[in-house]
Amino acid sequence: MSFDKAEIEMLMDGVLAWPAVQDMMREAKDEDRFDKYVEIVQERVPWDDRILLPLTPALSIVARDGRRIVKCRCGHEFGDYRVNWKLSSLIYVRDDEESLSEVYQGREMPDPSWTQVREYVCPGCGTQLEVEAVPRGCPPDFDFLPDLDTFYEDWLGRPLPDKAEYTDLTLATISEWTG
Repeated sequence: MSFDKAEIEMLMDGVLAWPAVQDMMREAKDEDRFDKYVEIVQERVPWDDRILLPLTPALSIVARDGRRIVKCRCGHEFGDYRVNWKLSSLIYVRDDEESLSEVYQGREMPDPSWTQVREYVCPGCGTQLEVEAVPRGCPPDFDFLPDLDTFYEDWLGRPLPDKAEYTDLTLATISEWTG
């Protein structure tokens, strides 16, 4: 069974009827579904940089001037995709009873002496990109570092025109800030 672009777009928007969603989950993925998905995401952004991989509803890894960067749908650039994009976002930290009580009530509230709730926001458009609840002192989670070259070459069968070393550059970037 093959799903057309309109059905995938409806799925992305949360308006595809549940039986159709179940069919989509049950069936083998059509060969071109990734391409349709990327095409839809590309049509929804106001810029022309080629989307290599959507990360979230608002963030994508794009090819820009021979580099691979994380970019928000508003156009804000977070930098090299191998560096945790959260380091370049605005971060609101809820780490006391007053700020946590805006989100949690009563017994649901985590202990502020143990837990921080971090809200990551795009500096370009103010979109809340992610929220994480972590122990105090824990570094930001690096949710996803894809091996783009392997994905394109081995899974899609069409290598990217350039290669990038598959390595987490977050700590190297942080060390540049301190010395």
